[in-house]
Amino acid sequence: MIQQMLLKSGLGIGEAVLSFLRYIGQLTILFVQTLVCISSTPLNGYRFLAQAQRVGPGSFFISSLVGLFVGMIIALQMAYMMVQLSAEIYIPNVIAVSLTRELGPILTALIVAGRIGAGITAEIGTMEVTEQIDALKAFAVDPIRYLVVPRFLALVIMLPVLTLFAVIVGIFGGFLICSFKLSIDAHMYWSMVFDSLVIKDILTGLIKTVFFGMIIAIVGCFEGLNVRGGADGVGKATTLSVVRSFIFIIMFDCIFTFIFYFLFNA
Repeated sequence: MIQQMLLKSGLGIGEAVLSFLRYIGQLTILFVQTLVCISSTPLNGYRFLAQAQRVGPGSFFISSLVGLFVGMIIALQMAYMMVQLSAEIYIPNVIAVSLTRELGPILTALIVAGRIGAGITAEIGTMEVTEQIDALKAFAVDPIRYLVVPRFLALVIMLPVLTLFAVIVGIFGGFLICSFKLSIDAHMYWSMVFDSLVIKDILTGLIKTVFFGMIIAIVGCFEGLNVRGGADGVGKATTLSVVRSFIFIIMFDCIFTFIFYFLFNA
């Protein structure tokens, strides 16, 4: 009995691993097809600008608002510890580095994945179940070039811009707490911020967001293109798109953190 249970458990794990690898392979194929379309066909400027406006200005307020509150939260949490150690002067350093390297990129990516990634999947999924994508193919229009490429480029270009603004607003939020709660001089705060940041801190955060944008676009478009089952299928695909985007973003963030740590600290 126990052997049968272990055997079934092993088979279940094996099937899950194979399913995951198959899914990664399908995403990789879509990613390669997207890159081929980008390099071989001219870009439709209007469709790209429409998607860029949706990703960038459309998400600017919420990403900046989250950045502001996160900066204030970090300042308050660090103040609780640093004041006991009489080291509150180092709070600006912690705020600047943590937001630039880690919290700014990943929080902005998660916000955009929830807002834009879900929208991409719902939009393309609705086109799939209403046979609009089949109509595009009937008119010899490549769905990847027409639907995936503008969204892919918009996310890859606009997500670093959103992250940069979120980090700036977050550092300003930390300044509000340090200035009014901890009585840290404004000139000293900004001096500590600029002294603590180096070019590698900014680059590591922005490089991460480029890959996060690729993940959101490819996962969202793939789930939308593979919707089955009508409106219920669109809802399930949208949920899967957000959940899987979150998982891949956090997974790749961990991988890149390891790479950058050993690369810059070797």
